[in-house]
Amino acid sequence: MVTEWERLAMPRDFCKQCQPGDGLGFDFSFAFQPIVDVMRRRVYAYEALVRGVDGAGALAILSQVDAANRYHFDQMARVRAIELAARLFGDSDALLSINIMPNAVYDPVRCLRTTLRAAKENEFPLERLMFEFTEHERVADVAHLRRIARHYASCGFTTAIDDFGAGFSGLGFLAEFVPNVVKIDRELVRDIQHDRVRQAIIGAIFSAAQDLDITIIAEGIETADEFEFLVDMGIALFQGFYFARPAFEALPEVNFGGPIALGSSHYAAGRR
Repeated sequence: MVTEWERLAMPRDFCKQCQPGDGLGFDFSFAFQPIVDVMRRRVYAYEALVRGVDGAGALAILSQVDAANRYHFDQMARVRAIELAARLFGDSDALLSINIMPNAVYDPVRCLRTTLRAAKENEFPLERLMFEFTEHERVADVAHLRRIARHYASCGFTTAIDDFGAGFSGLGFLAEFVPNVVKIDRELVRDIQHDRVRQAIIGAIFSAAQDLDITIIAEGIETADEFEFLVDMGIALFQGFYFARPAFEALPEVNFGGPIALGSSHYAAGRR
């Protein structure tokens, strides 16, 4: 008997724009950076970060993405990320976090078919996929975004707002789209130990997230002082150069924070 997932992943169900294949005019690959759970000392997820096939930075690739090829790039990026993760993750139970372009999703059901097919062909569990919606892309149709998010949630995927606090919509974006995860942008955590304004803002975000059952990730952590202060605020999930730099087509070694995490009052109390 054919399951609903298998039916959706069948080639005959792909719309014209979803058909697999090349045709972008440029090639790309991925680097992986861990999102670490310092309480459990494990990798919560690996974010797939687009790179050139020679390891060139994301800008070299994203600068070639425009309205004409955005949809096809978004589809190909998901497939490539899943293929690489299936090869690299091994026995890890970490999530694969993929950045998506909301304006490249025409129909949330039809536009998932290449993703589902890639997961099925590479035997990558669907429940280990996390999709990050970036605030750096202005969403023309917020109602459409809600439909996408609700459909992804109904499929069992983890949904996240990336770069929270640095994009176009801020709290309004969060109010319209309540995700599983919010990733607090580097601009809000930078030197937070010295900045009462940033401390108040992140404290308010963290409190609201607890009320809404949203998981918080602090991204862009570069120093022990930033990390220590955020741990004492109760944050447990982190991403940044302090823990690991992205590794091209590989999984990097991870620093889980050393004695800071073990000495935190929150961790001593067994709290998040």
